[in-house]
Amino acid sequence: MKVTFFVTCLADQFFAEAGVAAVKLLRHLGCTVEFPQGQTCCGQPAYNAGYWAEARQVAEYTLGVFENAQYVVLPSGSCTTMLRAFYPELYREQPRMFARAEALSHKTFELAEFIVKVLGVNHLGQGLQGRRIAYHHGCHALRELGIKQEPLTLLRNAGAEIVDWAATEECCGFGGLFSVKLPEVALSMADRKLSTLPAQSQIDFLTSADGGCILHLAGRIENRGLGLAVRPLASVLWEATQ
Repeated sequence: MKVTFFVTCLADQFFAEAGVAAVKLLRHLGCTVEFPQGQTCCGQPAYNAGYWAEARQVAEYTLGVFENAQYVVLPSGSCTTMLRAFYPELYREQPRMFARAEALSHKTFELAEFIVKVLGVNHLGQGLQGRRIAYHHGCHALRELGIKQEPLTLLRNAGAEIVDWAATEECCGFGGLFSVKLPEVALSMADRKLSTLPAQSQIDFLTSADGGCILHLAGRIENRGLGLAVRPLASVLWEATQ
């Protein structure tokens, strides 16, 4: 099975180890992984800001880069949502481009989703035995794509315990440009979410499939001196195989 890997901006700039881990994991599971050097941003910042004409320019370029891929896999729920849900939305009134966007949409998957739903793999190994993990469901993955059980299944089957977190599905407040336009609200949302965590001393780390959420939550954790590690899901899943 041939996978074309879309690393995303945040993984490339802030979580390079997660991108490497995702590629290692896919190869470990028997996939041939390609990495187009011409890939850029998916265009989500422009889309979210209402600059749809500019977003279409980025989208059209990205459609060309990934047009011949068998599967496109991303270590990000939000960027996966951009390709899968919002690209077709950009081209509702342009039948030819809409068809291209739909074709890409049908072969685009978030990493954990791809492993479980496409590869049919539920067990990666026992590398997370004894780990107690807090899982944050990013809004795009959970609410736009319906991805909920896939990452939890892979973590639990690798021996991890997912802690009972009342706000696990609550928005962290990042919201892309939302946190730039309304920083006070965004920070309050993150603090509210973190305040509902069980005793941090009993949690090994917090993880999520979304780099933006991780940056936002990690910043608040450091600012408040909570001493809780935050790790990208891709890195944790690779550890599960060890």
